[in-house]
Amino acid sequence: MTPTTRRAAVAALALIATAALTACTTQVAGIAAAQAGPAAGTSTAVADPTAQARYYGQHLSWGPCAPFAQDDSERTLYSGAGLDCATLTVPLDYSAPDGRTAKVAVLRHRTDGAKIGSLVVNPGGPGGSGMSLAAQLGPALAGGPFDVVGFDPRGVGASTPTIDCATDRERDRNRAENFFDTSPAGVAHADEENRKAAAECVERSGGADVIANSGTRDVARDMDVLRAALGDEKLTYLGFSYGTRIGTTYAELFGRNVRAMVLDGAIDPMEDPVASGVAQMAGFQQAFDTFAAACAAAANCPLGTDPARTTQAFQALARPLIDKPAPVRGDSRTLSFSDAVTAVVASLYSPEQWPGLTAALTDLKAGDGTAMMALADAYNGRTPAGTYDNDQEALSVVNCADGDRISDRAVIADATRRVNEAAPFQDPGRPAPASPGVCTYLPVEPAAPHVPQVAGLPQTLVISTTGDPSTPYQGGVNLAKALGARLLTVEGTKHTAALQGNECVDDVVGNYLVNLQLPSADARCAAKTS
Repeated sequence: MTPTTRRAAVAALALIATAALTACTTQVAGIAAAQAGPAAGTSTAVADPTAQARYYGQHLSWGPCAPFAQDDSERTLYSGAGLDCATLTVPLDYSAPDGRTAKVAVLRHRTDGAKIGSLVVNPGGPGGSGMSLAAQLGPALAGGPFDVVGFDPRGVGASTPTIDCATDRERDRNRAENFFDTSPAGVAHADEENRKAAAECVERSGGADVIANSGTRDVARDMDVLRAALGDEKLTYLGFSYGTRIGTTYAELFGRNVRAMVLDGAIDPMEDPVASGVAQMAGFQQAFDTFAAACAAAANCPLGTDPARTTQAFQALARPLIDKPAPVRGDSRTLSFSDAVTAVVASLYSPEQWPGLTAALTDLKAGDGTAMMALADAYNGRTPAGTYDNDQEALSVVNCADGDRISDRAVIADATRRVNEAAPFQDPGRPAPASPGVCTYLPVEPAAPHVPQVAGLPQTLVISTTGDPSTPYQGGVNLAKALGARLLTVEGTKHTAALQGNECVDDVVGNYLVNLQLPSADARCAAKTS
């Protein structure tokens, strides 16, 4: 599971706005480019492209972005100058293009410079809003050679039908509940809760066909329709975290339609779900250890002064919450064990978040769970008014559609054991029921891990950070090899690297996106540059 990265602060990629262009002719797309289609040998399970001509031939009707905003922060963000929004119509099921449709919400920031085309961006998730990311990036890149374009993937944010699995009250309740009863009754309760959750998710989202067609292969097909509707013969794409899965899938289906592609914080498409989960949690443990060592070296660290004992110190703070949650000021809710772990995980994505985590842990040590709950709420997309966005719901459903479902209880129990060994900071210290998850009960046909087949794909750029807690470094190495891409290694403990103030990284990315010039085969960037 790859958590959404859209709430991370994003900096400008100045090179794009200032680089001398080697090509500045806007390319025009048509049905012929779309029908160039998938790389040889790739199964698409879609209807004849001629049946999809009405989608590829559509023209976007651009207008104000305010109606697309999902909350107050987006209303403010989407009121900026130079922003347009539109709705893209796509088949809900690409194997039945004459059937039910979906609406994909799109935002662009228009450049006022000489234009190459559109730079399509995705911030990760699954569940992250590409519209929000484009609205943040666009003004910083004004005058560059690209319109910056983001879309809310099907089921997410302003796109419809929207994945909706639980009410706000139910989500509060689920976060507070601890599933540690391994008695027959406890196991039966966990099984029934998962069955019920799956059924409600199908009903509230608009039917089984919405859930069945929510996977990344459908999103990638939507992105090719978007490419054509934008008037671009070839796609220029920048994807972070889960956005690398979108990019990889697009490369499999439409490799010949790629102009340039940057994949930052890579998901390894060849890794099975259990191995991926274990590797990810090992990455978070590594980041926790780095954070905790820095904390222990400072005065008044709530985890003590011995870096070798910081995991045990956090366990001593968090495990009692299973039986006695901590109070939260001004709130009827209390801080659960799972929310305490979520607060830590949410803060390990970047060192900039560590001071806030230290302060929250200090409060928790004094018996106050307020600050930790605030961190967990932000991660879960909960507003002070008690409403949630659907990022986490979309994350769960899309991952179910993309990954092998695991129903064997012995495999589930072994996976839990391996995760706890890889990341002891989040180990509750007691067994949990080996219950098949919600994925088992959803109407999805998961894709198996595989080596991407990308014949016709030009050489692309993969960025991987040595201490990335969420998408471990080796995943980027593996993806670059599978795609025949150039790998840029970034040193540091941080999730993703581009557009976050590292001049070395941004120079490489800008030079590639603008001039199609890749870095050397052994390219590396330090954690920080002046």
